[in-house]
Amino acid sequence: MSGLLRFCLVCSLATAWSSASAQGGSQVVAEPPQAVIARADDDDGGFKRVAGVAPMSGGGARLMLDLQYTDSQIFNPATGRFDKVHLRSYRNPGSTTPAVPFVAPTISVYPGETVRVSLNNKLPRETGCSLADAPPDNHNIPHCFNSSNLHAHGLWISPSGNSDNVLITLRPGVSFQYEYNIPADHPAGTFWYHPHQHGSTALQVSSGMAGALIIRGTRLPTSARTGDIDTLLRQSTGAPVPERVVLLQQVQYACRDTSGKIKTQKSADGKTVSWICDPGDIGGLEGYDQFGPFSWGESGRYTSINGRILPVFTDVRAGNIERWRIIDAGVRDTIQVQFRKLRMSAAAPGKLRPAQQNKWISENCTGELLSQWEIAADGLTHGQMIRKTSNTMQPGYRSDVLMVFPEAGNYCMLDAAAPADGNVNAVLESRQLLGFVSVGEGTNVTGDPQAYLRDQLIAAAQRFMPPSISTSVVADLRQNLRTRAFMPHPNITDDEITGHQSVTFNIDLAKSPPEPTIDGKLFDQNNVRTLVLGDVEEWTLTSKFIGHPFHIHVNPFQIVKILDPDGNDVSVSGEPGDSQYANLKGTWKDTIFVKQDYKVVVRSRYRRYTGDFVLHCHILDHEDLGMMQMVRVVLPDGEGGAMPVGHHH
Repeated sequence: MSGLLRFCLVCSLATAWSSASAQGGSQVVAEPPQAVIARADDDDGGFKRVAGVAPMSGGGARLMLDLQYTDSQIFNPATGRFDKVHLRSYRNPGSTTPAVPFVAPTISVYPGETVRVSLNNKLPRETGCSLADAPPDNHNIPHCFNSSNLHAHGLWISPSGNSDNVLITLRPGVSFQYEYNIPADHPAGTFWYHPHQHGSTALQVSSGMAGALIIRGTRLPTSARTGDIDTLLRQSTGAPVPERVVLLQQVQYACRDTSGKIKTQKSADGKTVSWICDPGDIGGLEGYDQFGPFSWGESGRYTSINGRILPVFTDVRAGNIERWRIIDAGVRDTIQVQFRKLRMSAAAPGKLRPAQQNKWISENCTGELLSQWEIAADGLTHGQMIRKTSNTMQPGYRSDVLMVFPEAGNYCMLDAAAPADGNVNAVLESRQLLGFVSVGEGTNVTGDPQAYLRDQLIAAAQRFMPPSISTSVVADLRQNLRTRAFMPHPNITDDEITGHQSVTFNIDLAKSPPEPTIDGKLFDQNNVRTLVLGDVEEWTLTSKFIGHPFHIHVNPFQIVKILDPDGNDVSVSGEPGDSQYANLKGTWKDTIFVKQDYKVVVRSRYRRYTGDFVLHCHILDHEDLGMMQMVRVVLPDGEGGAMPVGHHH
């Protein structure tokens, strides 16, 4: 009977939201579609089309992305119905799901492959955006919303030419083929891709133009080099452990009245409590009045998971180890992912406004917090797994976690309350629902689940690791789940440091409108920070006003320490009420949240690639408004300095 009750509850959860619209379909979580990728065929040198992941053959892969407007619908829990929307989206011919178009297909590739992505801008032309038109007086004013480009976030590849070059512009009607030469020693992990056209980045990403980019790992560790953790995460049959791509997005659409203003619902005291779309309205993203520190909360929108709102994860079994590749592809929210058991008698929430969520969660999501074991951050495997019960995801972050649901039943997936100084909106955030997990019968886990997880991983290591390394891998796992045999980058030591850099975020409130700056300046392509290939430098990141997620392209960084305003290093134990900095010391990342008046100290090696790229705040409307800076890596001159750009003598 208990199993039947659980099954019925799952049915009610999965159908409650779809009942409002026969066209809506089930709100069960589906994996994002796998991009249709053509790979070289060894037999005839041509290409064959295969959906999803294929073994590397011939070293090449290619795919097509069309950028176009799409008419569809998005479920709105506040009204219990679907809102019609007209939004920009990526379409991959043969893979994009028409019912869920606002999540881009997953691109799965391998180290050593050359990946060619043909981007076709099929959006309509705009006035004022051709070469014949005068350029905008201030390029840090959002403009030309139908111009675009493509960024492979986190990939360690060239920033120049037709590689990961975010300084090019694709106008409507233009097609361009990107070529990503992924080095054979590139770390396996979870990355993502999105537009990066200065002036329209936030608007396009918030339309749902984002997708996972996964580097698959097949390299076993040896006594001479580290390997890919993918080779450890295997079931007894040798098959990979089940994995899920979990793409979190904030699609911040709005409907407008005849005067062009956002339609809102206000409280008795005149405060905006939600954005509304009346029957017959079509929501869109056509202005930067849809972004700001209070906009996401006021909108009443819900974070989507793989393009669906408040969905249910299914096909989960108690006791199974699963790899969840969580990607925060949003623009305007900090998400603290938690899991709690849902009480047995809980009813499906029905219509649920954001202001009602905390009460519903308190009454129904009553189980103990589940552990998540983070094996990698920003695509880079840790030297030791990090156990956490609250997983803070800032815009741009990725977190690969191992999940073990201890028993059958239904679980809440939550966005926990966030302190004002720990989130991108700088306001206290209450708890919100993200979705649910339906867990079927399997192996019940009693006692400490980490001991269960450890034993399963040790068994996998003994079965699949090479004899020369198996003993040390097992010994590390016994030492609180160390994974040093899979850490892709060696630690940066004190004696490697060749210099220092600093970055200071600020919002100049004396200007009207306020200006988001780096080192006191708005983005200017002629204001360039020059670095020298081969150098290893220590960076100090600070913020004078509110917190900002720092992101730099090409080379990742290792966290040395994070000092609070009193000078305490919080990168080991975190802080009371905010665990986001806990256990970060020594980890590698490409994006890190910098709280106001804190000092985040990181180190980076400038390896392999020269060229121009950027660092910026990953609150993407801040980037569009000027919180970005040019970076140039140049060759050394052989005399302790840097070669001048364009010097040929």
